[in-house]
Amino acid sequence: MSHCGWNSVLESICASVPILAWPMMADQHLNARMVVDEIGVGLRVLANNGSSVRGFVDSEMIEKMVKELIGGEDGERVRKKVKEMQKTARMAMEEGGSSWRTLDQLIDETCKRT
Repeated sequence: MSHCGWNSVLESICASVPILAWPMMADQHLNARMVVDEIGVGLRVLANNGSSVRGFVDSEMIEKMVKELIGGEDGERVRKKVKEMQKTARMAMEEGGSSWRTLDQLIDETCKRT
């Protein structure tokens, strides 16, 4: 279960851990939407009133979502997708990958300015 802060999202994907998205504030709601609706590596926890934005979440909802994530059809889809995304993320971080190259560019630009 994650509040869907950006670092938490990246850490979950890199560790191939599917996300139960329970955002609290700021960019977390947008990140949760991306996690669930765009890239499909998580499921959204809904409040008692059915809202994905505001309200209380009870233990029954958390239990239901954990069971779905572990053994449900949607959970299976999410677990498969997060494994695929982990591979993509690791390739980006490897030497020569897109994240590696971008960090190299940042270092080069920073060194030129000092």
